[in-house]
Amino acid sequence: MAVHELILAQDASAKTGNPVLDAIIWAGEHFIGLFNEAGKQFAGLVVGILPTLIVLLTFMYAMIQFIGEHRVTRAVQWSGRWWITRYSFMPVLAMLVLTNPMAYTFGRFLPERYKPAFYDSTVSLAHPITSFFPYANAGELFVWLGVASGVQKLGLSTVPLALRYLAVGMIVILIRGIVTERITAYLIRREGKSELFNEFDREFSAAGTGGGGK
Repeated sequence: MAVHELILAQDASAKTGNPVLDAIIWAGEHFIGLFNEAGKQFAGLVVGILPTLIVLLTFMYAMIQFIGEHRVTRAVQWSGRWWITRYSFMPVLAMLVLTNPMAYTFGRFLPERYKPAFYDSTVSLAHPITSFFPYANAGELFVWLGVASGVQKLGLSTVPLALRYLAVGMIVILIRGIVTERITAYLIRREGKSELFNEFDREFSAAGTGGGGK
């Protein structure tokens, strides 16, 4: 018999009649139970979601190598040219290729004035994208799993929910990107920093990092 099971078996005879002391004894006897449950949860992850995460991540890295990193980079630069792709296709590509939190470094392909909006858009996709690509934000996968657990308990498929979750996420990141871009432009004008950001734009164009923006 395991040590913690032996302790639990002696629980009835451990009563002292003192409420405070009994509470301390009870806490000590059941302390190991917390770690037992945590161990079961970890074991469930090891045989459940972790292999999926590893395989997906390996597949994505293999695809990048097959396509070529330079082609992926050009696709990112292309997506940064127009607002509709800058806050839809670009965040998705960033999350799929680099995952959270490295995805935000794709902002280097954008002029300074668009970086706040790109970050806002990309960070808002961190949870919806896990419905189909859990490796993209594995550290916070519990958000999607929490949303889906109720549907699973009802014996229903989570695919329709995943589609809606991702679709709403795509709409939200587009809205947030556009709104944040306009707020940034307003603040630049209000603070009298237009010339400074124009200089940033000229340096960006001279460096040939990306394709600017429209």
